[in-house]
Amino acid sequence: MAAKKSIRRQFLVQLVFASASLILIFSSALYFMISESIYEEKRQTLIQVAQNICSFRSVETTQQNSTDNALGLNIELVTFENMPSGQSYLQEIQKGSSTYLRLIYPFAAEEKSFLRITTDISSTKKLLAKIINSIFIINAVGFLVVILYAIGLSKMLISPVNTLSQRLSNMNEHLIRPIRVEELPEEFEPLGDTINRLMGRIQNFVKYQKELFIGAAHELKTPLAVMKLKNQVTLIKKRSIEEYIEAIKVSNNAINDMDKIVSNILNIGRQEGAQLDTPTEVDVIEELRKKAQDFTLLAQSEGKTLHAHFEPNLFMATLQVALLSQIIQNFLQNALKFTPKGKSVTLCSSLHDDGLFIEVIDEGCGIDDSVDLFAPFKRQGNKSGVGLGLFLAKSAAEAIGGEISVKNRTDGVEGTVASLLLQSKLCCPIKRK
Repeated sequence: MAAKKSIRRQFLVQLVFASASLILIFSSALYFMISESIYEEKRQTLIQVAQNICSFRSVETTQQNSTDNALGLNIELVTFENMPSGQSYLQEIQKGSSTYLRLIYPFAAEEKSFLRITTDISSTKKLLAKIINSIFIINAVGFLVVILYAIGLSKMLISPVNTLSQRLSNMNEHLIRPIRVEELPEEFEPLGDTINRLMGRIQNFVKYQKELFIGAAHELKTPLAVMKLKNQVTLIKKRSIEEYIEAIKVSNNAINDMDKIVSNILNIGRQEGAQLDTPTEVDVIEELRKKAQDFTLLAQSEGKTLHAHFEPNLFMATLQVALLSQIIQNFLQNALKFTPKGKSVTLCSSLHDDGLFIEVIDEGCGIDDSVDLFAPFKRQGNKSGVGLGLFLAKSAAEAIGGEISVKNRTDGVEGTVASLLLQSKLCCPIKRK
């Protein structure tokens, strides 16, 4: 089984690894600079002594100089037949527990004689060893401080997340309180806003589910009451065949009404299943054209006209096609239902700052702005219907990341405008080649 990912653990590992690497690189560079500085000083001292001896042209005279004795140098004049003249050499020699730095410096080129100056640098080696030990101890302490700091910082960073988790864990569908975003750090404000929007959707979902159950029970109870009352009246006394037939017709009409309600409730279940379908990339404009073709003949059969106007020519989006189709179909069905004969309905689309804007404009009776048409079993006008169409359309729009609205026209013509906004962050416009 794969280990669970932990942001805090990953943060600790990365911070400790980065800090250790930085400490190691800095310490190595510091030790290298100190070491090179000390060795460079030793080399320059030997070269300076060699240059002074060469300027006197006498080893004996220079060896008697008190400065050389203070330096503790061992100066010799040697001859090398095979060594190129005019070049100096510096080498480090290890003898037992002592370390020496030796300089071979040209003295007389024609005689192939060289100065061999040797100095004991064992104390320097010991000093460098102490320095590197001190750096190691400081690094160990610093590394420990970094680990403690990383642990404290990680706790501080996940503290808002823990606070959010505790608040959310104490909530249920009956007790949902919005998170106070102003109490969160600035970096967590977008997360708090997102959670509050999600909780708002949950509240609406719970509210509409309750209304759906209550409404379904109420709507089913009405035709059942009609059937029961009609049958009771019919059974009071003996009736004619025509009266029995009439009672059966009333019962059948009531059964048809219940069948419509049950069918719409089943559509809710189908829609929830469609929300789980894998989104596919489709041309939204092409889907709108198909819907316009399907409803053009229906509009003509009812003595109405359907106009279509789409911009742009191509708009690609990744979504569930069935849900998009359900929204547009509901808009067109409602528009044609409430539009009188001889009037027209318009299906159009246009680019919006936030994405693609789709509208269905009718010339019907308009709506009552005080009524929540998206609630289940809410009906407008005197037309037949169960009142679940817009409820399903809103749920489908939320599933594909869109926003729908229904409002009265403001251009001086009586009618309604139903709109769907597909957010650009969930859609991918593709330019035509």
